Amino acid sequence: MQVDIEPRVDRRQAGYEEDVVVRQVVGRLVVDELHKKGRHRLGGSLTPVVNRPVVLVHGWGGSFDTTWKSSGLVDLLADAGREVIGVDLLGHGTAPKPHDPIEYADLTSRVLDVIGDRQVDAVGFSLGAMTLLRVAIDHPSSVNKLVLGGIGRNVLDPRDEAAHDRLVDALEGRGDPDDNIARLFMQYADSPGNDRVALTAVMKRPSRPFDPTELERVTAHTLVTIGDKDFAGPGDPLASALPNARLVTLRNCDHFATTENFGFFDAVLDFLVN
Repeated sequence: MQVDIEPRVDRRQAGYEEDVVVRQVVGRLVVDELHKKGRHRLGGSLTPVVNRPVVLVHGWGGSFDTTWKSSGLVDLLADAGREVIGVDLLGHGTAPKPHDPIEYADLTSRVLDVIGDRQVDAVGFSLGAMTLLRVAIDHPSSVNKLVLGGIGRNVLDPRDEAAHDRLVDALEGRGDPDDNIARLFMQYADSPGNDRVALTAVMKRPSRPFDPTELERVTAHTLVTIGDKDFAGPGDPLASALPNARLVTLRNCDHFATTENFGFFDAVLDFLVN
């Protein structure tokens, strides 16, 4: 099933930032000290809390704070009565940042540490979505509902080695200054708090492609959501390959704008809360 969603107004024009500040001030959001370990746990909504937490995993170059907290999704989930657990993937945010690509061969370990022996709902974007998809394949009973943002056809196609090498070259200072995509990746790598060498190592990690037959092991109810201008799309091949998935396509949305898109918020909240 595919649903196309139109983009909505900018949250600043809608007074969204002010509303978020008020919610934090009145104590609807509680942050504990798990930040030191690269984990973030938030809760404390005034509405009844669902026992199953929501795990949020960012994309390459992002973090729990810059991807999920700053966008306001954390506050919206907390207001809906959901406990939120954020994971900073290795090489990102508050997590350790080794410089050896082999250290990033398996990015699922930090997510699995957080999940433990319980079942969760989970939302991932780009690299975070691929990490959660691997968790859902290898540990299907751990994930009840799964949102895969910013991935689609790219999961099933062979990796475009030329495009991959072009990004690595850019991160290592050998890029084409006219390559807009590479320039955006460099901007993410050089954002405050990021370690470009570590993020380059993430990019150069050993590849573990997805086998289409593996996707049949996913038991989670899955939402694939991707922009119609996303280089990772379209989303149809991935949604069709998963046993229990629906697809939401965000109109006039590219890869990098996904987690700032109101249509993305609407789709995630409708899927997880309703």
